[in-house]
Amino acid sequence: MSFKNMLLTATLCGLLLTGCVKQTKNEIEYPKDVTTPKLSPYELNVIAEKIYQNETSGNPKNIMFWSPNENFASLGIGHFIWYPAGEPKRFDETFPAMIDYFIANKVEIPTWLKYARKTGAPWRDKATFERARGDKEFQQLQYLLLNTKALQTQFFFDRLHASIPEIVKYVAPQYRKHIVNNYNALAATRGGWYPLIDYINFKGKGIKATERYNNQGWGLLQVLKTMRPVKAGPYALIEFSRAAQAVLERRVRNSPPQKNEKRWLKGWIKRTRSYATPIL
Repeated sequence: MSFKNMLLTATLCGLLLTGCVKQTKNEIEYPKDVTTPKLSPYELNVIAEKIYQNETSGNPKNIMFWSPNENFASLGIGHFIWYPAGEPKRFDETFPAMIDYFIANKVEIPTWLKYARKTGAPWRDKATFERARGDKEFQQLQYLLLNTKALQTQFFFDRLHASIPEIVKYVAPQYRKHIVNNYNALAATRGGWYPLIDYINFKGKGIKATERYNNQGWGLLQVLKTMRPVKAGPYALIEFSRAAQAVLERRVRNSPPQKNEKRWLKGWIKRTRSYATPIL
């Protein structure tokens, strides 16, 4: 089967969820008071397209990106982080795990990518990355990422599924009930999986010690904690959106001035505002 046909097969597999997607959710033990995530094929497709628009503005070129002042590439509709060899990994490196997910789900990937998942991104910096855009390997990877959007979204969903018990276990006991109740409210709300999946992919779990400014994080944990108490329904989406914006505004206030994170805030707020309206 050709590389193109293999990718098409993988794409359809991700879209239809007919058993081709290898999942490990059943191996994860959920506390009895925490809702176990479930996602229909229809929800998966809608969320995949929404995240693609969020990350790329519909421009295929942006599916592979290297932000100024960063030491890593951002790849796929989730802008998975991939560091070159030898670079300090302040943020969770997620793209090698995505490569493993492709392999586990029988997606035919270029041989060079199988080796690179162990050695690091093949571009040493942003300038090298931009010069490589016309290279065969670069275009192979871009094609792969554009044609496996649903499978990438399933990866985000599996990550959310694995992360919720971890967040609940990590949080201080006095905040546990508040965070669990807010999460459960979103899980029971029509369209609630989109903000949960998108935000954990966008800004992480909020657990990693290095993902802090002034000892304050900006991940899903912090958003659920910042939310006011809510019940399932439209207000849960509105409150999650408000809290996400507040958390990211705090991140910018706490960030080192030389990083100039304020330049990203307008786009971040636009994204978090999309959480307030159900997409399903």
